[in-house]
Amino acid sequence: MSLRRRIRDWLFERRSGLANPDPWLVAAFGGPMTATGIRVTADTAMRFTAVYAAVRILAETVATLPLIVYRRTENDGKERATDYFLYRLLHDQPNEEQTSVEFREMLQGHLALRGNAYAQIDRKMGQPARLVPLHPDRVEVDRGKNGELLYKVSPDSGSPYNLSQRQGEIMHIRALSSDGVTGLNPIELFREAIGLGLAYEEYSGRLFGNGANINGVLETPQAMSDEALSRFRTLWQQNYGGVGNAGKTAILEQGMKWQAIGIAPKDAEFIISRKFQITEIARIFRVPPHMLADLERATFSNIEHQSLEFIRDTIRPWLVRWEQALTRDLIPPADRDTYFVEFLIDGLMRGDLKSRYDSYAIGRNNGWLSANDIRRLENMNPLPPEQGDVYLIPLNMVQAGTAAPEPADEAKPVE
Repeated sequence: MSLRRRIRDWLFERRSGLANPDPWLVAAFGGPMTATGIRVTADTAMRFTAVYAAVRILAETVATLPLIVYRRTENDGKERATDYFLYRLLHDQPNEEQTSVEFREMLQGHLALRGNAYAQIDRKMGQPARLVPLHPDRVEVDRGKNGELLYKVSPDSGSPYNLSQRQGEIMHIRALSSDGVTGLNPIELFREAIGLGLAYEEYSGRLFGNGANINGVLETPQAMSDEALSRFRTLWQQNYGGVGNAGKTAILEQGMKWQAIGIAPKDAEFIISRKFQITEIARIFRVPPHMLADLERATFSNIEHQSLEFIRDTIRPWLVRWEQALTRDLIPPADRDTYFVEFLIDGLMRGDLKSRYDSYAIGRNNGWLSANDIRRLENMNPLPPEQGDVYLIPLNMVQAGTAAPEPADEAKPVE
């Protein structure tokens, strides 16, 4: 074991404890060791293409959905509360440096990679006026003597400081939690699976770097001197090593013979193993494999259903976490009966053109959609109210519990 590794392991054990190392210390030394010999952290995991793609899909989907603050109206209705102080903060710009999309994309990335997302709340006149994202690795959560949650923030520069959620100083969104205080870190839970994927990529790089088409040994009828062996190794690597030299015909000297050994990576199901790791990542983040460019089992008939399942089973739970955390940390208790936060997911639920028009026809003909309702869903300008706000019903439909109307008397022929 190298001296650097012994020092690193000693620091983990003495400073942090192997079961709960400090994130900054783990990251500084490359992360905890996996069985493959590769150290995995939230940052190094992003080097695995499947992890990067899954995190990006989750972050971009949540970030690009419209986030609306609504006001409840009579008869269980709602309207956009554009005049409420929180509307612009969430819908447009939470701070002077980030747009709403950038802010939510960053925090959802923190959630997917670390299980927690934090933002400091700066207030003016008691109302949230600015949301500043905090890196999860620099936030420690503890419970104070009076039971409130305290958040110790260690900035890049300056002294650490504490924030209180009870006093409205921080917004905290948790993933699945085992203690109700912090969310579970998926990278820590599935470090071995991610490390295996990184190991496959590193192995592939080294395989091609050393000449992927050569897999064997060279036999000589007599021993070579150290000088001759060193010279031959250098010339061989220069002429036949690396991807750029793949496929060249080797010229052997002094009775050398090429003896193939082992089996090709494909024959060893190397490619299948790499595909399995993509499936593993899709399972961890609950992202359909076809969204990670694995189309092996995707068909034209099931991709649409998989996309709808992605919205229902993957994105919706994240959106509910966001909505409830925003309500708890940003909307004053006195306003919660009137105002609420909601993501607009209608755009994600849209089917193909024919399916949409068929559903519109059903709603229109049965009287629960007007022309303007449909045009709003299709992002079209409304018709004049006397035309667009009219609801139609079939002539043979009557209110439940009433007698059906008698048919009109037929006109008698004139004698």
